[in-house]
Amino acid sequence: MTVPPGRRERKKAATRQKIADTALRLFLERGYEAVGIRDVAAEADVAVTTVFSHFASKEALVFEQDEDFEHRLARAVTGRAPREPLIPVLRQEMRDMVRHCTADSAAPIWRMIDTSPALRQYDESMRLRHAESLAAAIAADLGLPPDTTACRTIARFVIDAHSLAREAADPQAAVDEVFRMIEAAWEAAGLAA
Repeated sequence: MTVPPGRRERKKAATRQKIADTALRLFLERGYEAVGIRDVAAEADVAVTTVFSHFASKEALVFEQDEDFEHRLARAVTGRAPREPLIPVLRQEMRDMVRHCTADSAAPIWRMIDTSPALRQYDESMRLRHAESLAAAIAADLGLPPDTTACRTIARFVIDAHSLAREAADPQAAVDEVFRMIEAAWEAAGLAA
């Protein structure tokens, strides 16, 4: 049974969301480079320290779903039914994530990210971190060391599927195409159960 969050946790989550929403609105209105943390704090009516207590950097304001994305992939590995094949579960999770990031409402955000060197660099480092987290979950699931090359390779392919699909004319078809290759690599590595 899941215990609902208490009042304090709900308030913290609401403040975090308010800051993220305010930052995104300002970035899209004025341009990412033109908006500072002080601007975000003032507009959200919070202290600068409050912004930093919720977000480690200005870039993190744009990628406020970062931790959720990372945890969703790990949960896809650890939360599946016993003997349920891993790759189809990851494919479905990635299809859901790509559907979200390719919605019409996400297009202005991705244009902003694509035109900002700081945001592109943050996105790249975030993807590498997500791949390492996913690789560790896969390796643990298989009872292998976390630095197993095959697990790290598959995890990177899964994470890269997101970027490749986001840029494709048919994102869902791109996910399926990438996952056909991932499935072949999974089987070639002898990891398929």
